[in-house]
Amino acid sequence: MNAIDQQIREIFERSRVIACVGASANPARPSYYVSIFLKQRGYRVIPVNPGLAGQELFGETVVGSLSEVEAEVDMIDIFRRSEQVSPIVAQALIHLPRLRTVWMQIGVANADAAMMAGERGVDVIENRCPKIEIPRLFGPDWRVG
Repeated sequence: MNAIDQQIREIFERSRVIACVGASANPARPSYYVSIFLKQRGYRVIPVNPGLAGQELFGETVVGSLSEVEAEVDMIDIFRRSEQVSPIVAQALIHLPRLRTVWMQIGVANADAAMMAGERGVDVIENRCPKIEIPRLFGPDWRVG
């Protein structure tokens, strides 16, 4: 197994709570079905979307920003454009003391944000999707915990 695959395996094995930044209530959107996939695998998924704040998604109350998350988040999964990632990561590093992983979805990469997180010892995965990586590395029926 190569180093990136090993790193991704370790991330999914150690993570329990994932904040989905850019969560959508639309079942056709990737942020919706990836979040459902993660919840079905045993993760707690905290939806983050200012336009949906106060509503319920994935069995959780949607928060407007990462600064409002009260859970001890291990990983953020970012569904925003690459140019919007730096302030999200900066906010996560301030407000999520247990954060160990910044995950950017397919098509999302930001070198400044990756460097900012990396300097704080936070793992960074860019341009990948958990809904692809988990079945590829663990098999289709794998569950966390």
